[in-house]
Amino acid sequence: MKIFLDANILVSVLNKEYPLFTYTSRIVSLADRTKFTLFTSPVCLAIAFYFAEKKYKSASAKQRIQILCDHINIAAANKNTVLESLKNPAISDFEDGLEYYSAIEAKCDCIVTEDIEDFYFSKIEVLDSEHFAERYLLSRRVSQAKREELSRKG
Repeated sequence: MKIFLDANILVSVLNKEYPLFTYTSRIVSLADRTKFTLFTSPVCLAIAFYFAEKKYKSASAKQRIQILCDHINIAAANKNTVLESLKNPAISDFEDGLEYYSAIEAKCDCIVTEDIEDFYFSKIEVLDSEHFAERYLLSRRVSQAKREELSRKG
């Protein structure tokens, strides 16, 4: 599954913002699993850097962004994403349009953001971090636990 992470998810992880960090850190940790591929965009990274720099200063913020980039793919933000965002009359926030079309270019199945209402125009699934965790992480654990229980009984 290809997942696009919005800037607010990255900020939550970089700045350890609770209570969201509980969910967002789990989502970012999916980068180490083969079933999931994580993406973000240069715009999201710039926004995340801005907020990390406010909390940790520039050198530490750069180091945190570098670690993130070592694990997350960066979706294209190119002429096509700009033009598609501009020509879509449903998009009122240009930045959200750029994120959306970056996710589309990367063939993402889902956008994870804490501002789901900003992506009202999306043709792909949009979830906040808690609902993503419930749907894709916790349900898998429950299913696996049920299978293990059945195999012990069987």
